Amino acid sequence: MDTGDGPWAVRALAALADCDPITVVVGARADQVAALLPARVRVERNDDFDLGMGSSLRRGLLGLAARPDGDDVDAAVVMLVDLPDVGVAVVRRIVATVTGPVRLGREHWPGVLAAATGDQGARGYLVEHGATMVECGDLATGTDVDRPGMS
Repeated sequence: MDTGDGPWAVRALAALADCDPITVVVGARADQVAALLPARVRVERNDDFDLGMGSSLRRGLLGLAARPDGDDVDAAVVMLVDLPDVGVAVVRRIVATVTGPVRLGREHWPGVLAAATGDQGARGYLVEHGATMVECGDLATGTDVDRPGMS
């Protein structure tokens, strides 16, 4: 993560006027990660991060829904921090193309919450419900860098 205007994922979301609020779910090294985030970012702490990405997805959606202004949030753009070349151009295309990174319309949150367990996020739910795929290969490789030396 870098410190300037926040990590790449925060910068990508902040570049879009309608991506507000920005919430970051932190798990491992939560205090260190939270300290790197700009003040405008809402932090959701996931103490169950060792259970897998599903627990982080759940924590983020539940945190958004529980906020006093949570009823004003009609969708969530979900970005993984281990895809660093997925930036603002990809997010713009997804938000412009899909009425639902991953954009989850609020009406899908209960189903995603039920499906997000262990190291499973929303993929199964999205496949089952015919999610719209948005091709962004011309904008980013989507190379996963969560493990050094792996792609």
